[in-house]
Amino acid sequence: MSPAIRPATPTDIPLILRFVRELAKYEREPNAVAATEELMHAALFGEGHVAHALIASLNGEPAGFALYFFNFSTWLGRPGPLS
Repeated sequence: MSPAIRPATPTDIPLILRFVRELAKYEREPNAVAATEELMHAALFGEGHVAHALIASLNGEPAGFALYFFNFSTWLGRPGPLS
């Protein structure tokens, strides 16, 4: 069966943070995660949100996520610098 991919909703924030913490643990940096539910909610769903997320499920169970954001310079008319 193929994974199902859908936009994240505010109720997915605990799941997203779980995936982030699991990745940090895998990378041997479990204490490096400073993100909170409040910060993630503001970044993903608050007024002027700066990021978007997708949730992947396999057989009805969460399997992963993707978080992405845009950076565009109106002065340059193209994607802006990363710094």
